[in-house]
Amino acid sequence: MDRKRVNSSKIRSVGYDERSQVLEIEFTTGQVLQYLRVSHETHRRLMAAPNPAAYYEDMIAEEFTSRRL
Repeated sequence: MDRKRVNSSKIRSVGYDERSQVLEIEFTTGQVLQYLRVSHETHRRLMAAPNPAAYYEDMIAEEFTSRRL
C-alpha cells in the first residue's frame, strides 16, 4: 500500500485502501499498524487534521481493530 507523508511528530506516513477500508499508519518509531473497516471519511479527516497525531489518538487508536505489520 502506498503511504503519504504527513506533518506530525508521531506519525510518519498514512496509507488507505478504500476498497478494503484498510488504513495503514507508519509511526516515527518505525512501527506500522493497519486498522480495519475505516471509512473514507475518517481517512479524509485524518489527512486534513491540523494535528494528525491528536486526531489519531482521539478518533482511531481505540475505535478500530488493528494489527501490527
